[in-house]
Amino acid sequence: MQDSARVVIIGGGIMGASLLYHLAEEGWTDCLLIEKDELTSGSTWHAAGQCPNITGSFGLAKMHAYSNWLYPQLEGLTGQYVSWHTSGGIRLATNERELAWLRYVEGFSKIIGFDMEIIDPEEIRRINPFVTTDGVIAGGRTTMDGHADPSGICNALALGARQKGAKIVRKNRVTGLNQLPNGEWEVHTEQGTVRAGMVVNAAGCYARPVAQMAGIDIPVTNMEHHYLVTDPIPEFADRDEEMPVMRCPWVSGYLRQEQKSGLIGVYENIGLAEAWAPRGGVPEWPSTSELFPDDLDRIGKWLERAVERIPVFGKVGIRRVVNGAIPHTPDGGPLLGPAGGLTNFWHCCGTSFGIAQGGGAGKYLAQWMVHGDAEINMVEFDPRRYGPFADEAYSRAKVFLDYRMTFTTRLPGEEEPDGRPSKTSPLYSKLKAKGAAYSETFGWERPKWFSKDGAEEQGGYHRTNAFAAVAEEVCAVASGVGVLDLSGFAKYEVKGAGAEAFLNRICANRMPKKTGGIALVHMLSAGGRIAGEMTVTRLADDHFYCLSACAAELRDWDWLTQAVQPGEAVTLSNVTLERGVLVLNGPRSRDLLAKLTDEDLSNAGFRWLSGRDMTLAGIPVRALRVSYAGELGWELHPAMGDLVRLYDAVWAAGEEFGIADYGLYASNAMRMEKGYKAWGSELTNELTMTEADMDRFIRMDKDDFTGKAASANAPRRPLKIVYGELDATTCDVRGVEPVMLGDVCIGLTTSGGYGHRVGKSLFFACVPPEHAAPGTRFDVVLQGERRPAVVLAEPAYDPDNLKQKA
Repeated sequence: MQDSARVVIIGGGIMGASLLYHLAEEGWTDCLLIEKDELTSGSTWHAAGQCPNITGSFGLAKMHAYSNWLYPQLEGLTGQYVSWHTSGGIRLATNERELAWLRYVEGFSKIIGFDMEIIDPEEIRRINPFVTTDGVIAGGRTTMDGHADPSGICNALALGARQKGAKIVRKNRVTGLNQLPNGEWEVHTEQGTVRAGMVVNAAGCYARPVAQMAGIDIPVTNMEHHYLVTDPIPEFADRDEEMPVMRCPWVSGYLRQEQKSGLIGVYENIGLAEAWAPRGGVPEWPSTSELFPDDLDRIGKWLERAVERIPVFGKVGIRRVVNGAIPHTPDGGPLLGPAGGLTNFWHCCGTSFGIAQGGGAGKYLAQWMVHGDAEINMVEFDPRRYGPFADEAYSRAKVFLDYRMTFTTRLPGEEEPDGRPSKTSPLYSKLKAKGAAYSETFGWERPKWFSKDGAEEQGGYHRTNAFAAVAEEVCAVASGVGVLDLSGFAKYEVKGAGAEAFLNRICANRMPKKTGGIALVHMLSAGGRIAGEMTVTRLADDHFYCLSACAAELRDWDWLTQAVQPGEAVTLSNVTLERGVLVLNGPRSRDLLAKLTDEDLSNAGFRWLSGRDMTLAGIPVRALRVSYAGELGWELHPAMGDLVRLYDAVWAAGEEFGIADYGLYASNAMRMEKGYKAWGSELTNELTMTEADMDRFIRMDKDDFTGKAASANAPRRPLKIVYGELDATTCDVRGVEPVMLGDVCIGLTTSGGYGHRVGKSLFFACVPPEHAAPGTRFDVVLQGERRPAVVLAEPAYDPDNLKQKA
């Protein structure tokens, strides 16, 4: 075995093999994959090999689509048989909520380019004469997906990687990891030690033990999953055409043809079993190609439903039962990207649909590793979306939820209580008692809206029962004053003689020159793509206070800490848990604060886009005069322990001005009215600052900064973020809906919402520059209906910022 490699990948299942293949395809051939036993011998070999196009995540759908493009070619590319079947598939809808979800997915199928249509029960029976459609109202049909032999796919990727020059060592267990002072890793194995520039954890069911070797932990829980294969079915014997893969929420599973037999896979939603539960859900190292005893009683209810759905499956016996382990993460998405708190250590694991996602996961992670960016938005897969809050109990609760919800439609706005609350501000109980409906972000409970009558939101793609309440919250802010608890903001202190130069070097915008000045800044990758966004306040010559998105806390902390150069006079502190945040907005916010302090709050005394430490109601507070709502407003940052006391003082002082609580829904509505772009939707690793229409926040005249050269020399691409108004009915833009010009899909929406102050449905979209001029018209497809849209030249609400400067 070689003693050094540019990249060492630990694990020879579908994820590791795909990454090795795509790294080699990118030109990184000095890569070594180490497998403890044989390739595929973890959870890959026993997988059912399903490769559907239909999934509820746009990013995952891109991965699936790429896999379905690649796999049929692998045999020709490598010579390895993969048994690809382009059978197509039909996902059944048994109620209107499931149909609404299918319509949403059908929308982004037009963006990605896979074939999908909504068909009626009669057409379902014509395509698949073996299926019954009792209780079915429609189906989502795809024709470009199918299934394959998992071992064949994995071995073809491994063979292709070797043909390109990469190396694989089997029967060699990794026993330890040690990072050297220069950032390289020593990978200790049974056959010796390899020195690696980068290490990738692609260990599947063993991903947690491998992460722990590196001194970290990840939220992966292994679950048992059954599928069974029937005896040969006579009706299939003389039939050349293969039955499409059927997916049915009522069955909570999938049904397909396996040669001339039937195959039934079930995701039971009661009586779930964690794999290797007696050992804490972790397999022993000698475990290889392991299956568990079948438990047909546990899945019996769903098997009965399966044979009701396809009766010919019930006419024959069971030939084989497979009950194997599948790794899951709390949100069901894979872990793809850098490990938080480490350098040169990556994850490529945690996928519960590894065959379907493996091809795309390997491709896009390889792009990120090689180029510093991927061509798709990787935020939802970044392992740093989990922090210390995602402990074993949290992971188990969320994974059990995700498993049993595999075939249950989640609609926008719906929340489940499993694993919650994990992180709360001191105001959680008080606001909950006032009707706050909470959403979870990075473990934090954050108020979405306030239900005055205690009713839960009836989620959906159309406007929900929260719509009227949100309108009232916005009205309260616009006419008087509103308060929002956003204590989950990520907060950092940057201090030292080199603090200004440090921040100027890693951010595209220039740091504020005056003490108290505030700047919106963006971190760019070396390739000029948008990596993050912060609000920076200069508190002194050598002291800056930085705020970023709640979900970006670990990601941005890594960005800051890993950018410090040897000898640089910079001290960094993550103070997220030390300070709470109350957002105060509305034309009476100054009047309210004046009752709590003697300080000058006038424009001259406390100018717009400035901040300072002060005292309110006897409480030390860091006050920033900024407003995401587009009104006169302040962010108030007290010590976390003073948050309740400050809230009570603010509320008491605001009662004469009609103070009201508001939540994230109202905040988003007001953001849209102001035309403010958001990190993760408009501001992503897919785009440059120019493409995101953010040129005013990049200072090409300052000294070199990360991404400057790439930004100056970026090739012109057909991508531009635009802001517009939609002729909506009861359905507003949510993001990733197709933008159509005639019969051609020219782009996609990125976010949207209804602007209650202006009475307009508003959106952002990414389209080619030739369709970005103000006044340009096109259509946006919402729930299968084309709605006219127009590009706006300026924010719909107060375009001159007069209200914020009042």
